[in-house]
Amino acid sequence: MEEQSIFIQTFGDYPLIRILDFLIYSRDFDYPITEIAKNANVNFQTLKKLWPQLEHNQIVVSTRTLGGNTLHRINTANPVVKKIIELNNFLCWKDIEYKEKKLEVLA
Repeated sequence: MEEQSIFIQTFGDYPLIRILDFLIYSRDFDYPITEIAKNANVNFQTLKKLWPQLEHNQIVVSTRTLGGNTLHRINTANPVVKKIIELNNFLCWKDIEYKEKKLEVLA
């Protein structure tokens, strides 16, 4: 089993959190929603239920159409998304600091 990200560890292993986690870490790329569901390890039907809320809140945006599929990515221009990414970065740094201190104690 793959180790969970600090974002999922902090906020819980829920479909919406897994979707946000995947989109945050993959923010430089765009994907069809089927790939987002697969990579976030979320059932496609669950993603389809959550997707309208993500679009309504402008958390995700459509980027282009490729081969008949609309591609999407996290909306890094959204101030809320910016804060979520900032929080994720903070959590990652704090986790690294914690692990470094733990190694110092063991040394």
